[in-house]
Amino acid sequence: MPYLFTSESVSEGHPDKVADQISDAILDEYLRQDPSAKVACETLVTTDFALVAGEIKSTAHVEAEAIIRDTIRRIGYNKPEYLFNADTCEVMNRLHEQSPDINQGVVRQAPEEQGAGDQGMMFGYATNETENYMPLALDLSHSLLLELATIRKVGTEMTYLRPDAKSQVTIRYSDDHHPEAIETIVISTQHDEFDESEEVMLARIKEDIVNILIPRVKAKLSTDVQALFTADIKHHINPTGKFVIGGPHGDSGLTGRKIIVDTYGGKGAHGGGAFSGKDSSKVDRSAAYATRHIAKNLVAAGVAEQALVQVAYAIGVAKPVGLYVTTYGTTKALGPNGQPLTDGEIATKVNELFDLRPYAIVERLGLRNPIFGATAAYGHMGRQPGTVTVPMPDGTDKTFETFTWEKLDYVDRIKEAFGL
Repeated sequence: MPYLFTSESVSEGHPDKVADQISDAILDEYLRQDPSAKVACETLVTTDFALVAGEIKSTAHVEAEAIIRDTIRRIGYNKPEYLFNADTCEVMNRLHEQSPDINQGVVRQAPEEQGAGDQGMMFGYATNETENYMPLALDLSHSLLLELATIRKVGTEMTYLRPDAKSQVTIRYSDDHHPEAIETIVISTQHDEFDESEEVMLARIKEDIVNILIPRVKAKLSTDVQALFTADIKHHINPTGKFVIGGPHGDSGLTGRKIIVDTYGGKGAHGGGAFSGKDSSKVDRSAAYATRHIAKNLVAAGVAEQALVQVAYAIGVAKPVGLYVTTYGTTKALGPNGQPLTDGEIATKVNELFDLRPYAIVERLGLRNPIFGATAAYGHMGRQPGTVTVPMPDGTDKTFETFTWEKLDYVDRIKEAFGL
């Protein structure tokens, strides 16, 4: 019998995402000045107030207040009526030095023996149901809000938009787990005051979402996904009604409170650790990227239709204490007996192909570079690898690769190892 699966996303103006972006902006500035910096930066935002707190070990000198205000301004909170304004909000800085007890567990005389910054388990997931190997419901949820933000920033249509927004997409799947149709799209967007009545206001917003936003998103999708947009889709647009009060004035925001939006929208699994504001010695972040890299390359190589990879660490210990792979019964790779490989056999080969010690992950994916600001809204996974050029302290410009964990650079090696 067909079933429904739902994922959500939130915009860059959502209060939790404001907090994530501030934390990662501060992290990037430390890494720009000091690639070896150890950073754990948490942010709280509420009505005209932003607080950063956490632990730092670095030679860099960072003007946190300027970075906080620049980040808030870039997101779009630059008007007094938002009651969270880059130019007037109170800023409090409570960053302090990292505990030497933690640092001694990470730093080693031989860099490759760097210990994990914490214990825990991290997951990576990939599926072949989209071109970027992400779950479809989450990919569509992100796409709707990315396009909504573009419309807001261009400012020629839907000129009433404010920065805070949420989306949600429900997909109907067949018994064999293939998407059949989009069942429901939910979008709530913050907006300016309207001169018209609430009824007229809501009707206009719904009309614009259905006739401007959704067609633009649909036009960028593959033909197969476009076919899922049927006339039977249920649209819930600003279902609670008026949404003028939003952002950090409407709800307080905290770093790390949107970890499912950040990853796979409820598909696969999550180890519980947040990403933003943490340097790559924290395996919550670096190992989550590494396992996504593995899972994506496994699926792209044809080993399976979907894959979940788990790795686990003990604090201060370099080698993982465990590696687990499941393909949910979709394995395509065959063993010498002509039968599909077991998940245990796949895990053994993954262990041979990928060095999952923290130092090796950081080196392989370039995670000492100031590349994390772009990850802090619209998902850490499924993004397009690219580059960013950063002005360096010595006056030169340097270009860094971004979203390196999304590269399909291990596909050939995996195919050879699995005989594909």
